[in-house]
Amino acid sequence: MSDNTLTITVAEPVQAHRALTGQVWPYVKAMTSAGHRLEVVVKPAKRTQEHSARLHATIGWVAKNISWAGRLQDIEAWKRLFVAAWERARGTQVEYLPAIDGHGIDIVFRRTSELSGRDMADLITYIYAWGDLNGHDIPEYQRDPTTGQMVQVRRDRPLGAAA
Repeated sequence: MSDNTLTITVAEPVQAHRALTGQVWPYVKAMTSAGHRLEVVVKPAKRTQEHSARLHATIGWVAKNISWAGRLQDIEAWKRLFVAAWERARGTQVEYLPAIDGHGIDIVFRRTSELSGRDMADLITYIYAWGDLNGHDIPEYQRDPTTGQMVQVRRDRPLGAAA
């Protein structure tokens, strides 16, 4: 707890119950008894470091191995392309706005740092599906428990999927 903020991440019902009764309620009771007003917010957890590492390793591979618009693109360009395409695939509109300097159009989309763990996993799955549909064998990445580094692993594909 810092700055009078209590943040707890839970992943299953028993753990959530223990956190609510053992940590949240005593904190809320003490603060409100002392005359403080509180804001209680419950929301899906943001992505984990593991999600972030997997996404960046995957997009890094794409940036080194797949040309788009006639050339290799950097990781940031691919991330923007994938997030925009993933948002459209989900039915979320990507905003196209006139550039503030008056030269061209800029795309405004969700930042990956604001994605939930579920959304981040869905985005990574979208990237693999895009690769499969476009004839690219994008490897999966997992953390090596010995070194802590992200390493390529063989990705299982559904029957009938391109290899």
